[in-house]
This record gives sequence, structure tokens and C-alpha cells, in this order.
Amino acid sequence: MSETAIQVRDLTKTFGGKSRLFGGASHEVKALTKISIDLKKGETLAVVGESGSGKSTLARILVGLDTPTSGMIEIAGQTAEALRKEGPKAFGKTVQYVFQDPVASLNPRKTIAQILDTPLALLAGYASAERKRRMRELMHAVDMPEEALERYPHEMSGGQAQRMAIARALAAEPEILVLDEPVSALDVSVQAQVLLLLQKLKDDLGLSYLFISHDLAVVEAIADRVAVMHFGEIVELEEAGRLFREPVHPYTQKLIRSAPRIAR
Repeated sequence: MSETAIQVRDLTKTFGGKSRLFGGASHEVKALTKISIDLKKGETLAVVGESGSGKSTLARILVGLDTPTSGMIEIAGQTAEALRKEGPKAFGKTVQYVFQDPVASLNPRKTIAQILDTPLALLAGYASAERKRRMRELMHAVDMPEEALERYPHEMSGGQAQRMAIARALAAEPEILVLDEPVSALDVSVQAQVLLLLQKLKDDLGLSYLFISHDLAVVEAIADRVAVMHFGEIVELEEAGRLFREPVHPYTQKLIRSAPRIAR
């Protein structure tokens, strides 16, 4: 079996095209330029950069919410195209997405039990009685009481809602989670709790994480390796400890200098 969870080669994404106005002038914008990156099995690979660097575009392409202009993606040893052709169940059981805004990503008209029921039935294939049992297990896994299953997303704090979003992603029993700024909407104390939860889940379930963030303090706390993006390109890719100690690229050096750090 492959030791690589996700492999990306020469991935390019271009938005726009020729305008019908102004003599057909081109208004193309390259969001990603020949991105090549590997997510190893069992690791947390963080992708960092300022807003507009292309990191969320990369995340959306990897989970099938957007399509690349060119390049190759392999997920769990299969091309992304081949995996999608197998159907939503095969793709959903391999990779899941956790959004930045937990409350907005959960259906406000459904209880948590109803939200979890869909992936448990359609992706994991559990029968009705098994789904109820699995829901209780998921609540315990994300450190939430079983009573939370009957609540609506708006009745929860941001941290609780993000735990529910993580539980929904885990319901499909995926191998890989793509986490797009998963703690940026949370208070600092709650961020720490969710990061500890994510680390525990990764260790317990053998998950692989692609972790999108602009917050270097968060990245330093959770990442095994870090890829630095700037204007749609990866300018540095290194083991996390070494990158923070000895950044090589001038842009990485600038990011680290400008990030708030805790005095030691």
C-alpha cells in the first residue's frame, strides 16, 4: 500500500478568461501555479500563507469542491478522477472537509442527530440501529454529551459546533481530513481544546490531516511539516520545527517575524 495519503503534481488553477469587452483582452488570474506536494499517511501537513495565497483554493480542489485547470492528484493511491467515478461513497469514505465557520457549515434546520444520520447512512452504510449507536460513539469521540444530538447548531457555542462538524466528517470513517482554518473563528482558549482533540483523533484513528491556516502559532502547535504558499506557489516546504528555527525563503522569514509569539 502507498505510504502517501495525497500526492499532488503540477497542480494549476486559473480563474477568468477572455473578456467580451475591451477587444477580448485576457483577464485570467492564476490562483495556483504548478503546485507539487505530498501528504504522508499519519501526518499533519500545514499549508500557510496570507489571504489570497491560494491555500483555500488548494483545499477545495482536493475535496472535489472545485476542479483544477491542469495537474495530477492522487488520493489514497488512486487518481482523484478515478475515485470520483466510483461515486460519492468511495470519495466521502476517503477524504472529508472541515470548514472554517462551524455554525454556517451545519444545516440550521436539522438537529445534530439528523445531520449525522446522512453520512452514517449514505457513506458509512450503517442500518438504523447501528447509526444510533455510532452517533453516541461520535459524541464521546469529540468530547460532547449524548444530549447534544437533539440540539440545533444555533444552540451551541462556536467550539461545540466545530466539534459537531468534526463528528460529521468522522461519520464517513475517512482516512484523510482537509481542515480549512478550523479554529480561526474560535476564542484562543477554545482553539487549544479543539487542537488537542484533533491531535487525539489523529492518533487514535490513524488519520492524515491537511491543515490550512494563516495562524503560525496554531501551525507550530499541531503540524509535522509546513508548506508556505505565496501568490499561488509553494515557496518553502520543511519539517515544522526546522522551518520555525531556520526559515530559508524571505517570505517565510517575513511571516515568522510578523507573527505574535509567546514570550518564554
